[in-house]
Formats: sequence, C-alpha cells, structure tokens
Amino acid sequence: MEKLSEIFKKFKAVDLIIIAGVLIALVVGFFTYKNFRQTADKQIEATSKISFQVFIRGVTLTGNEIPMKADETTFISIRNVPYTDLKILDVKADRKKVVLPILNSKKVMVVEDVSQANMYDITVTLTDTAKITKDGAVVGGNKIKMGLPITLEGEDYKFTGTVSDLKVMPLVDDDKFHSTLNTNDDVQ
Repeated sequence: MEKLSEIFKKFKAVDLIIIAGVLIALVVGFFTYKNFRQTADKQIEATSKISFQVFIRGVTLTGNEIPMKADETTFISIRNVPYTDLKILDVKADRKKVVLPILNSKKVMVVEDVSQANMYDITVTLTDTAKITKDGAVVGGNKIKMGLPITLEGEDYKFTGTVSDLKVMPLVDDDKFHSTLNTNDDVQ
C-alpha cells in the first residue's frame, strides 16, 4: 500500500488531467472507427449547384451605373473569411422609397425618396456549387442560410449584405439553370 501511495505522490494534477484527456481521445477515436459516430464526410448527401441572393441595404452610389453586372464575377467573404470568386447571375438596384399617405383617403402610395437621391438597395444573385447536408447547403465550410452576412468585393467596390434567398438546383445544364430562376419583382 505504501508503494502505491508513493507512486501517486509522484504524479501532479496536471499529469492526471493529461492522462484523462488521452484516454477520452482514445475512446472517441474507437467509437468513430467502429462507426458509432458520424464524421463530416458521411453527413454530405450530395453536391449540387445553388443560387442565393444577397441583399445589400443603403448603398450610396453617386456614379452613373452600378459597379456590379450580370455575368461578371465577384469575390465573396463569408463571415469575414475570404472564400472565392463567384459568378453574378443577376443584379437589381432600386432607389430608396418612402410611403406617403394620400390626403382624405385611407390609401398610401410609394414614391422615391428625393431626400436620399443616391441611396440604393441592391439584390445580387450569385451561383456556386455546394455540398448538401441534412442541415442545408454548405459553401466554403459555412452553411448558407438566410441572414448570413456576406461581403462582395470587386475592382472598385466592397459591399456587405445578407443572404435573403437560397435555391438548390438539381439541374446541371446552365441554360436550364438560368431559366429556372425567378428574376421578377413579384414581391407581395
């Protein structure tokens, strides 16, 4: 018994914590090897093209044109982590609007806000190939979901917006892919 207590006196608390950590890692590794635990590779169900829209609110543009154009590429950063260049499918810019009541009526009308003549809201539609998991589409190691902050950067612009729409496209042919996108302003 005295020999056992002398051995334990030689070990410090840090040594015991390290030994416990190694044992836990071995147990987790064993269960992963025996397929009791799913790894990230096994969660991927498919790879598919996706399109997602990035809504950029309150962009001030004093020039004659919008710096982003369809069929060009833009570099994106997801949560401030650089990702890659993606193809722009569509760009829509709309001047800031204001709602005005109509006198002697319960109706309202929407007109352009002349006090913010150079202020725009821009919607950019991008496309990429994503890994599809049970939790959604994964691009660049990040789940693409509505509300995700994304920065678009080009030669002469850097805008930050949020993902406002996401569509998983099972079609491979690009012409079919473009024809399935709803690019109308049918907001209701």
